[in-house]
Amino acid sequence: MTAPTHLAAIALGSNLGDSLATVEAALDRLETTAGITLKARSPWYQTAPIGPPQPDYINGCALLLTTLTAPQLLAVLLQTEAKFGRVRRERWAARTLDLDLLLYADQIIDTPTLQVPHPRMGDRAFVLIPLAAIAPDWRHPVLGKTIAQLSQAIEPSGVKPL
Repeated sequence: MTAPTHLAAIALGSNLGDSLATVEAALDRLETTAGITLKARSPWYQTAPIGPPQPDYINGCALLLTTLTAPQLLAVLLQTEAKFGRVRRERWAARTLDLDLLLYADQIIDTPTLQVPHPRMGDRAFVLIPLAAIAPDWRHPVLGKTIAQLSQAIEPSGVKPL
C-alpha cells in the first residue's frame, strides 16, 4: 500500500556564507530525498534581519509533495540544516541555513517539537510574500484567510526581490 501524498510548504533562509548558493543547494538536496518531490519554488528575496545586527537574508519558499509525515519531514529539514552547518545557539542569530515547515496539508499540529501552521508565519512578510507567489489560494487553517490575503495585509518593507 502506498503512503498518502501531502502538500507541504516550507520557508528557506540564509545570511551566512554564499546564501543564494546555500538555499539553492538545500532545495536540490530536498528534491533528491526519498518521499519528497519539489512542486514549486518562489523567487528569492533579500530581506532585512530580525534580532541582533547581522547581514541581510536570502529568503524564499517551496511547495513539496511528500509521503513523509509532518514529524518525518521536520526531521529531514533539521538534518538538512545540520548538513549545511546550522548550529542553534541563540534565537534570531545569523545562520547558514534556516528551514521552517510552514504548512502541512490542512493540518493543525501542536506538539512540544512541532507547530503547524508555523506560529509566526502570519506576521512575517519574508514568508508570506514568497509563499503568495506559489500558493496564493492556500487557506491558513487557523486564520481562515488565503496566503494572498495575508500577504496583502502585511507591510512589505525590508523584503526586496533579487
